[in-house]
Amino acid sequence: MQTMSVAAARRTALAAQGFADGRPGGGIDRRHLRRFLERTKLVQLDSVNVAVRAHYMPLYSRIGCYPRELIDKAAWSHRARQPRLLVEYWAHEASLIPVEDWPLLRWRMRRHGGSWRTKSRELLERAPGLVDDVLAAVKESGPVGAGALETELGGGRKRGSGPWWNRTDTKQACELLFATGELTTGARRGFERLYDLPERVLPAEVLARDPEEDDAVRALVERSAHALGVATESDLRDYYRLGAAQCGQATAELVEEGVLEPVAVHGWSKRAYRHKAARTPRAVTGRALLCPFDPLIWQRERAERLFGFRYRIEIYVPEPRRVYGYYVFPFLLDGELVARVDLKADRTAGLLRVRGAFAEADGDVGRIVPELADALGDMARWLGLAGVAVEERGDLARPLRLKRPR
Repeated sequence: MQTMSVAAARRTALAAQGFADGRPGGGIDRRHLRRFLERTKLVQLDSVNVAVRAHYMPLYSRIGCYPRELIDKAAWSHRARQPRLLVEYWAHEASLIPVEDWPLLRWRMRRHGGSWRTKSRELLERAPGLVDDVLAAVKESGPVGAGALETELGGGRKRGSGPWWNRTDTKQACELLFATGELTTGARRGFERLYDLPERVLPAEVLARDPEEDDAVRALVERSAHALGVATESDLRDYYRLGAAQCGQATAELVEEGVLEPVAVHGWSKRAYRHKAARTPRAVTGRALLCPFDPLIWQRERAERLFGFRYRIEIYVPEPRRVYGYYVFPFLLDGELVARVDLKADRTAGLLRVRGAFAEADGDVGRIVPELADALGDMARWLGLAGVAVEERGDLARPLRLKRPR
């Protein structure tokens, strides 16, 4: 078995995720988005909009300023000259995946048919015709949101008491049908999902594909390995949230086929696997702010193994107990995670607010500050904000204010 240093594994992972590619010098178009998707395979969706929605940021982190409607059009519209590239489903949580990968998750849709109906048993017993009524209404009116469906079908009753957990019966029925693949997202209005029938969203040749579960899982594990470069089995499993047994079998088969090569990474307690197409550059240069749901760091234990960077999202932590802040962006500089900043887009004031800025232990502040200041200025301009305002928290706050991010 070959061995790798952690530094080599880190460079391999960064290259696999597209951070070793040169940034484009001209305009950004669908070719660049396709290249990005070849690297990352999927983009996680999340409703938090304190700085920028999560699905826009990973492409920006890798190629810089681009028009956000590039992703909107690829995910939620279709034209003959610009067909839909992305579709929503449960991959790594709620995600945008390439349209051609949708059939690889049909086995999950079938499993959800059982699990979601079990979760929704009380609803199905109390309102036995609701799911069929929702499906019929979407067929007639889609793409349509859950709120409009609720109005059309006569409403429902709230589930739960907290504002984050309220779900109407109609919304619950929509989510059940989405999980089973009987509905998908036809479009979005703001961040509201507008449901539609898969046959009106996906090409016929995609709908016709229904691979065996073992074949589909093996394809997903291969995609995970390609996106990660070098990874443990648990890393491979997490990318598409696969089961341990199914992922283990697929990994063994891919090793036998020569797609994956077992390797030992110094300091890692578990065996790793390197994809046959992975490359390990001598160095990775450049800078990037990473949102909390960037695929480079969403597996927190892997981020700690690769970068020595302990990262936890603190959205759900009461404010007095937060260490770094509400929505913290790690800062990647020349292949290392060297700092973290708590960011908020103040759209009323036209400012990107840095609510806290912190260097990692033994970080070279003199090197970090000018790069981070420029990165913050670039992000503000991309978001259409007039400037950057640095508040007082963190050891980088004062030097950043003195630097006055452009």
